[in-house]
Amino acid sequence: MSELSDLQVRLTSDMEAKGLWPADSPWVRRAAEGAPRHTFVPDRVWDWDGDSYAPIDRLAAPARWADLVYGGVYDSTITQVTDGLPTSSLSCEAVVADMLDSLVLEPRHTTLELGTATGRNAALLSSRAGPGRVVSVEFDPQLAAAAHTNLAAAGADVEVVVGDGGLGAPGAGLFDRVMATYAVDVVPWAWVEQTRPGGRIVTPWGRLGHVALTVAPDGHSASGWMQGLATFMPARGTDQGKSWEQVRGDGAPDVEGSFSRELRLLHHDANVLFALRVILPDIRIRTEAGQGVTAWAHDGDASWVTIVAPEAGQAVAYQGGPRRLAAELEEAWQAWEADGAPNLYDYGMTRTPQEQYIWSNDPDTGPRWSTKTPQLGSAKQRAAMP
Repeated sequence: MSELSDLQVRLTSDMEAKGLWPADSPWVRRAAEGAPRHTFVPDRVWDWDGDSYAPIDRLAAPARWADLVYGGVYDSTITQVTDGLPTSSLSCEAVVADMLDSLVLEPRHTTLELGTATGRNAALLSSRAGPGRVVSVEFDPQLAAAAHTNLAAAGADVEVVVGDGGLGAPGAGLFDRVMATYAVDVVPWAWVEQTRPGGRIVTPWGRLGHVALTVAPDGHSASGWMQGLATFMPARGTDQGKSWEQVRGDGAPDVEGSFSRELRLLHHDANVLFALRVILPDIRIRTEAGQGVTAWAHDGDASWVTIVAPEAGQAVAYQGGPRRLAAELEEAWQAWEADGAPNLYDYGMTRTPQEQYIWSNDPDTGPRWSTKTPQLGSAKQRAAMP
């Protein structure tokens, strides 16, 4: 146990050295120190071995298990794998702290959490809001039962409910704060309806960042700014489309041509990647640097592009499918520059009963990008936080 305590102290110190403990919310550090990661992690965690996720058991490999629980400040711990894919995790400490800071949580605030997972985030919320002030909804009954046990052992008075997080907590009344720990492309209107006017909603958006929305005085909309970058698991049941391998296939490219943009900037500047995600929401992009930079992008359906940029010389795009994704990326990049090259924190979101849209610089006069309004009902939550 002393080894785990030492690892916790190291992680806490690393957070401090990197300036990641929020200065405006000193309670976050105190809460995190009072709820050590290892006390909320099951005896089996998972690690990518290059081909698949392999189980790491605490009894069989205690040192490796501890390393996965207490990695770096940006390392999450995978706590559940289903059908070969991660379905629950304990989020990295840096993102946990950032999202809690964004929530602007005060004592006695009634708080709704969507996605209980291990229960640690609910414990952190409860340490600030107070006993009996937090309701946490979890879709997976097994995860909910384990979280209930973890929370009881930690002395946290949190109500854990098994249900569909997309529906909020029906019948529970209004909450001062709402926090989701899984990504949504469209914020469920139920979350807005269950938040008091002036209340705050913090949620990951589109698997690339998180946003904080404030509900309008009339309760008919919620709007706010992007808060940071992180990758989150989506709601369980979300259609992820085809994988890169399925879209790419094994045929020869249909088209080969030049790519005029600086690919190294895309790899190193998250602001560019986020802007492209806003303008082209269906295109998924991955980059890798080595001897030059390579980018892979696809639409989850039938079109793909591989862009190779050597250290010296012109980047080349190889692509296939009905769409010409290289051209779309260049056009979106140009549109971002024409908008003044806003960074992540210059973007915001507005949700109304009829629509959701992303805007830049100003919610009333800035450019807008609409997102699809969900059908009636909601996807089942994956209930995980990376």
